[in-house]
Amino acid sequence: MSVELATDYRPSEEEPFMNDRQRKYFRAKLLDWKEEILRESRETLEHLQDENQNHPDIVDRASSETDRAIELRARDRQRKLIAKIDAALERIEDGSYGYCEETGEPISLRRLEARPIATLSIEAQERHERREKVYRDD
Repeated sequence: MSVELATDYRPSEEEPFMNDRQRKYFRAKLLDWKEEILRESRETLEHLQDENQNHPDIVDRASSETDRAIELRARDRQRKLIAKIDAALERIEDGSYGYCEETGEPISLRRLEARPIATLSIEAQERHERREKVYRDD
């Protein structure tokens, strides 16, 4: 069953949670985000290939290497983000998207709108972060 979405559609608390429109909306949002990351990665790769030149000045070379390291670290974070996006897309397909992994309760639409890869409700995330802080402080 195909559902057409208006371009100005925003999920609402008034409609059934994770109905077809909402699933389609979040799938499109995740796919757009993934495509944007992949496009930026291609641009970075092209930039790094163009930048692959010998700088006669040691300061220029050091600066270029630092820029390259920062760029590669950012791309590694984005690679991990793509894995989370793919996992969210799989959850949309299996029907578990939008539900907290810890409690099984719906994750708020506002949270999903802000962080479409969220797997925990705000409350569960806060508990998780408090536990992490306790362990880090030891």
